[in-house]
Amino acid sequence: MTTVMTRTIGRSGIEVSALGMGCWAIGGEFLFDGKPAGWGKVDDAESTRAIQRALDLGVTFFDTADLYGCGHSERLLGKVLAGKRDAVVIATKFGHVFDEQTREGAGHNITPAYIRAACENSLRRLSTDYIDLYQLHSGIETEAEGEEVIATLEELVREGKIRFYGPSTDDLRVARLFARGPHATAVQQQLNIFGGNDELVAFCEEQGLAVLCRTPLAMGLLTGKYHNDRELAADDVRRHTPWWEYFKEGRMQEWVKKVDAVRDVLTEDGRTVAQGALAWIWARSQAAIPIPGFKTVAQVGENIAAMRFGPLSDQQMSRISDLLQ
Repeated sequence: MTTVMTRTIGRSGIEVSALGMGCWAIGGEFLFDGKPAGWGKVDDAESTRAIQRALDLGVTFFDTADLYGCGHSERLLGKVLAGKRDAVVIATKFGHVFDEQTREGAGHNITPAYIRAACENSLRRLSTDYIDLYQLHSGIETEAEGEEVIATLEELVREGKIRFYGPSTDDLRVARLFARGPHATAVQQQLNIFGGNDELVAFCEEQGLAVLCRTPLAMGLLTGKYHNDRELAADDVRRHTPWWEYFKEGRMQEWVKKVDAVRDVLTEDGRTVAQGALAWIWARSQAAIPIPGFKTVAQVGENIAAMRFGPLSDQQMSRISDLLQ
């Protein structure tokens, strides 16, 4: 069995495997604002085997969202985790509006009534009576709006529907607002070798909040397996989401060169490129928990095996920093 590192989800005191499973890709195809927002076609049988493999190898943390596959990711996760609920920690998200039947979404809603309805729907799809970490998936425009969201989440905590909460954001302003909440415990944010919000990471460390790292493998670029954007399926979200620089048309070669520049350091000690990238995150912050996505059993096995090696050394971190300057 793979040796499992552990980390604590911020102020909650909840200990989980230092690597979580990001469950966006297993949601399958769906549209948001009229554009593909999934990672292409998905095989539910393979996804089921992959989740089971993660459990067998000691992973205890699973991160999803109601939007992923317009409910499909939550339903699949709930089905596989049935009977194992007390052994795992489940994080999901709310805030986007979508239709489960048409698998299309658009816009957001963070009114108290919508949050409550979204929570009940997630509980139903996940086949559970509580959510460990409930995360805001959409934006907050005003402080008053944010305070209303936090007040609603505190009510859900008191009712036993959720245990803790936090935002999924790279906006320090939103993180500061949520940090005031008695049961706030994490901020999900973009962080990988190529960058992140250093000020936000420092704030989380100072406040005792977990840093849940989305895009830890730069949307797959840090697996070392992609060399041009033509390798992506036509319905892959990476072709249609402009705020991720990695796969923008005409820009991808720049990022491929950066991967090549640090490849030797990442693969020292027998690691794969992906395992080295995950090890960088553990070395970057004691509060960091990477949540790479997956579609296959093989991807799950490779990512979890990174825990055998642990974080990169200070020397390796310095060399990577120098190479990317």
